[in-house]
Amino acid sequence: MVKEKKLPRHKSVYLLPNLLTTASLFIGFLGLTWAIQGDYASCALCILASCIFDGLDGKVARITHTTSEFGVQLDSLADLVAFGVVPAVMTYLWVLNDYGRLGLMAAFLFMACGALRLARFNVQAATTSKKHFVGLPIPAAACTLATLVLFSEYVPAEYIHTVMPTGALVLVYVLSFFMVSTVRFYSFKELSSFKAHPFSWMVTAILIFSLVASRPKVLGFVIFLGYIISGPLYTIFLLSRRNKRLHRDSSKEEELN
Repeated sequence: MVKEKKLPRHKSVYLLPNLLTTASLFIGFLGLTWAIQGDYASCALCILASCIFDGLDGKVARITHTTSEFGVQLDSLADLVAFGVVPAVMTYLWVLNDYGRLGLMAAFLFMACGALRLARFNVQAATTSKKHFVGLPIPAAACTLATLVLFSEYVPAEYIHTVMPTGALVLVYVLSFFMVSTVRFYSFKELSSFKAHPFSWMVTAILIFSLVASRPKVLGFVIFLGYIISGPLYTIFLLSRRNKRLHRDSSKEEELN
């Protein structure tokens, strides 16, 4: 019996995820040019747009079964530029340059920790659980700084040159620490709870979308800030209690045996 020869998958299918990754890289580069020109709001929007394309390229690759090692490496390099270099330069030119070397080191630390976070993710991707991220993902850190720039429009004028620069400096150091930490952040990749209650989650998603659409510049920063706070709370209260319970159960089993 003659075996049927499998037809090769069309090359355009393989190109699509990489084109989306390249689009994310281009938008990040465009945001960098705007940051240099002093248009920080446009740069922040570019970072958010790059995050959307970064999520699409992986989704398309999984749906079309075109994931490859080349795509993984290209995605990491694009992420380092769009979510490491661009927000670091944007934040430094925006407020951190007032602190001299301290602000310069804060911007560099953010970029360096982002690179370390991406390298660790590539190494541990096959062994870690998909339910949560180990360390703050670099797109979330970059989007937090981007939404902070947009949120600054609502800060009273008397705090723009006093509280805002200090808050941004502290936030950059906190984000840098969380990216290289072992704090667990929920990944939203396991959708078992969504599938079990689809109608409830659909209503919740519509409500959240309506709220964000009403005040996107305010609620966008609040949502990302809440996600950052959720990491330590999730690690300290939920995971630690679960580990203690598992340790207690294993100890009881050893005593019974």
